[in-house]
Amino acid sequence: MGVLPSEVKRQTFFKFQDVSDPKYGCRPDRRPISELIRLGIINLDKPRGPTSHEVSAWVKEILNVKKTGHGGTLDPGVSGVLPIAIEDATKVIMALQPAGKEYVCLMVLHKDVPEDRLLEVLKEFTGEIFQRPPVRAAVKRRIRKRQIYYIEPIEIEGKNVLMKVGCEAGTYMRKLCHDIGEALGCGAHMQELRRTKTGPFKEENSVKLQDLADAYAFWKENGDEEELRKVILPVETAVEHLPKIVVRDGAVDALCHGASLAAPGVVAVDSDIAIGSLVAIMTLKGELVELARAVMNTEQILEAEYGIVAKPERVVMQPGTYPREWKK
Repeated sequence: MGVLPSEVKRQTFFKFQDVSDPKYGCRPDRRPISELIRLGIINLDKPRGPTSHEVSAWVKEILNVKKTGHGGTLDPGVSGVLPIAIEDATKVIMALQPAGKEYVCLMVLHKDVPEDRLLEVLKEFTGEIFQRPPVRAAVKRRIRKRQIYYIEPIEIEGKNVLMKVGCEAGTYMRKLCHDIGEALGCGAHMQELRRTKTGPFKEENSVKLQDLADAYAFWKENGDEEELRKVILPVETAVEHLPKIVVRDGAVDALCHGASLAAPGVVAVDSDIAIGSLVAIMTLKGELVELARAVMNTEQILEAEYGIVAKPERVVMQPGTYPREWKK
């Protein structure tokens, strides 16, 4: 069975041992509820019917917040996993782009095809493919490369093919079904579609809009946070799939003010970091400080005693959360 980029396992290597001062910062699972909302993300199960933008707007209205953003548009007729970021957590939506997505798709063939031939063609569509967006797409109709990580048939019944597809963000499933039909010489179309994964967000852990509305109302009326903490996840959930660099307390505030990360601030680093890759910079308490671009690979970061190892892309943590040691 194939895996998405978000499911690749990494090792963590420590440059030295350090401890974090309990007076500053806070473990993500212990944030006050107001902070959880400001830095929260919801693994929402979008229903069929509304647009992704409408669903995002409903979440904003339910929570009475100024800003929400969603992680990957789903067409109105498609249901499934739609991460919704709240307030400052919207800064990390870009981190879901390289994570990969999974769909369960019902494809209907226009003629009967031998099963062995169908399976052979499905294998041919695994790997790098070329797609031209459909006429109704909201992007330019130029040919683009997309990665198909796996296509796994779940059930084949006559002309109906139920399959699980893991693919790169921006892959058009309707076009994929059409192209498979062309390769088979019989024609095909997408009948139904549901998204089951967006990076670290999975269908089995998703919640419905009503769950969110009920949990928020219960907190407002009774002060009980338990249900709301189940439906609003810490922003760190959205970067679980990214390689991480852990920094000491003294480096955090400089990063919050937009500084690049220098080698002396690094405590630990994950494997498989390449130059130019998107990384999550974390505190020793597991808080997300920022998204950054690596300018050294894992081996170089481990060996470096000085020099810049990563440059900021999106700062998430507010300045002043940790003490300002960088001006001393």
